Amino acid sequence: MTTNMKPKILLVDDEAGTRFGFVRYLSSSGYDAIPAEDLASAERLLTSQKFDAVIIDINLPDGSGLDLIEKIREENPGGSIIVITGAGDIPLAVDAMRKGADNFLLKPVDMQGLDLFLKKSLEVGVIRKLHTSRQRLEKQEDIQIGKSPGMKEVAEFARLAAENNSPVLITGETGTGKGVIAKWIHSHSKGGPFAFVDVNCSGLKGDLLARELFGNIRGAYTSADRDRDGLLDVADRGTLFLDEIGEMETVVQAQFLKVLEEKKYRRLGDTKLQQSDFRLICATNKHLDQEMQEGRFRSDLYYRIHLFSIHVPPLRERLDDLPELARYLLKTCTSAKIGITDQAVKLLQTYPWPGNVRELKNAIERATILSQGTTLDVEHFSWLKSVIPAMPMGPTQTLEEIERHHIVSALERCNGDVTKASKLLGLSRATLYRKIKEIKQVV
Repeated sequence: MTTNMKPKILLVDDEAGTRFGFVRYLSSSGYDAIPAEDLASAERLLTSQKFDAVIIDINLPDGSGLDLIEKIREENPGGSIIVITGAGDIPLAVDAMRKGADNFLLKPVDMQGLDLFLKKSLEVGVIRKLHTSRQRLEKQEDIQIGKSPGMKEVAEFARLAAENNSPVLITGETGTGKGVIAKWIHSHSKGGPFAFVDVNCSGLKGDLLARELFGNIRGAYTSADRDRDGLLDVADRGTLFLDEIGEMETVVQAQFLKVLEEKKYRRLGDTKLQQSDFRLICATNKHLDQEMQEGRFRSDLYYRIHLFSIHVPPLRERLDDLPELARYLLKTCTSAKIGITDQAVKLLQTYPWPGNVRELKNAIERATILSQGTTLDVEHFSWLKSVIPAMPMGPTQTLEEIERHHIVSALERCNGDVTKASKLLGLSRATLYRKIKEIKQVV
């Protein structure tokens, strides 16, 4: 349960009078009670919101409440479940307990007894969530990112970030694995049992990003035909990950800053204040201090999110990590037990990887297709062999020049098709367009 926030209860019952009575009593007892009349509406609410407890009538018009219990346990293992049933359905109630319900009550329900059951169930739910979180922390799974000095520092900083709830800013080039680190921090923090909400700010501009973050009420804009929760609602007690926050427009920056300061916000078109207790992690491939100086990023927001920063170095600066990283990526992209030869690994280490880990992952996936289930060898990276000898690798060659040469080579191989070249390089189209613009400026 979130501090200073009402426990959120989902009530699933097909009788309108029963729902009204439950909601009125629970609301007066300090709960935020939300009704649903059948399984379908309950499942929609469970998909869009997080509940501290669910009260379910077993017999519903479109199915059995028992089916809902399994869904709740899959998506929210720490949530509390109370089943309501008639005296003749006690065997079903026992079955519900086996499936994961915490308690069951017989009709007609004594409201004071329900309140007591709820309080106990919520206490058990909190203990269950803490236990799950503690188990995750005790496992201390290593982040599969490498053992070079730079990445050891990243791993240590990630562990420190998981131990507190302060905002984290992860910086680094596109494709370095910033999202992977953000997910690891979330899963090993106290918000791990709750939602990890990933928002790419570069793909949602202006009003669209605001709608996704804050939600809206019916009629807030032309196509708003219903009330809709925003991603801040979904991230309550979990983590909100704002990827590429440097792309967030200044108007939305101002709105989001207010949320950070007060932890309160309004859905678009609404006057009622909402509250969300989320943990914030941001990532960017831009230099936000420079963006701030040039007026594209608000200084007050910058200082709010820049409390604890983690910089992820590019793959070309830690090629010693590549053997372990390549073998790990090989395991994740195929269910078959396929190996990779030392000669192939050495070939991979001669390439600067401008698309970083993402480009390496793409290369490994292409090679597994070509290998048809056999060990990956040099011939499965033939495209790489044709690129590397053509690169001028003199002692005075800078990494920027090597990267520039490779991008031009990729564009030539794809006949100038930026979409195909971006896939080949493991870069987003926006990033590749930006790099092409930089190359033209140099030339």
